[in-house]
Amino acid sequence: MRPRLPAERSETPDENGARTIACVTGSEDLRFRAGDVMLSATLTLPHADGRVPWALFVPSWLPRDRDGGWDRTGHSDWFARDARPEQGIFARLASALAHRGVASLRYDPRGCGDSEGEWARTDLFTRIDDARDAIGAMRSRRELDLRRCAIVGHGEGAAIAVSVAIGDPAIGAVGLIGPSARSLRDVLRRGVAERARTGADRRHPFVDALDRSSEELIERAERREASMAVRIGDQAVELNLAAWEQAFHTPVLALATMLHRNIVIAHGSDDAWADPEESQLLAQVLRDGGNQPLRQVLDGVGHDLAEADDGAVDAFAAALAERIERRELPPVLVAIEQMGEDG
Repeated sequence: MRPRLPAERSETPDENGARTIACVTGSEDLRFRAGDVMLSATLTLPHADGRVPWALFVPSWLPRDRDGGWDRTGHSDWFARDARPEQGIFARLASALAHRGVASLRYDPRGCGDSEGEWARTDLFTRIDDARDAIGAMRSRRELDLRRCAIVGHGEGAAIAVSVAIGDPAIGAVGLIGPSARSLRDVLRRGVAERARTGADRRHPFVDALDRSSEELIERAERREASMAVRIGDQAVELNLAAWEQAFHTPVLALATMLHRNIVIAHGSDDAWADPEESQLLAQVLRDGGNQPLRQVLDGVGHDLAEADDGAVDAFAAALAERIERRELPPVLVAIEQMGEDG
């Protein structure tokens, strides 16, 4: 089990705006079924009377763990060890939201952390289904308010988060961290150039291999080849090119034209994976569609927001918590809600 957060009293608004006192109790490790595999996750719950609003965190679909950092459990040889490991952005955000009375679920993607499956063979649409399955698994939890739900996507996870939100009427708010707007093909090329210029993340064997192979990967994915072998350190890894081809042709910009929700965006000014210009463009498209996105640019901060201080993380959490509006549920979710209350 992962360590629990220390119990702490905090003042939070309920759905009617009244102030209530909540006690941040900590985290519960769990597993849920996603298609043909079991995924491992952490549910962070504030102690409060009744059902609480909650958020699902969707990681970048590069090899990540549930806390938002590089996956050094399932892919220990792919990433260099940090002399002083930083707490991942999702772990920090979970704590910040809990202090505001909002629960959260974060999970290890397929083949990462303690989850089953194989990362290199998982395509984009499977990752979208996994996020939907995570939401479905939580809808039986009595602690969670089915009518007040948010989803947060990091990096390439923005496309997953937006895709899920478009099709789920119960999601009232969307948070995006370091999102791209254009095709991953263009974003990848620009990121490779930026990392070559700055050296950002290039000490990791996975990132070095991806950057060296990027043009061949793009070309072969566009030809719709099935797979491509990439050497990561001493290991030859067979990548499923369908995943990359799907991402090249599913830009967040196109998805955003169908999204009508409350939206909060955070982007580091020194992001070497998705230039801040990407989220600026995305915010404009969202505004053109009738949304009112809040965009926060964090100076001197990179893609993972590791350099962001606690105040910046809390500001994002506060903005998201304030925008989780109560939604009307379709009949099937009303039935699930009533079963929880009767059980």
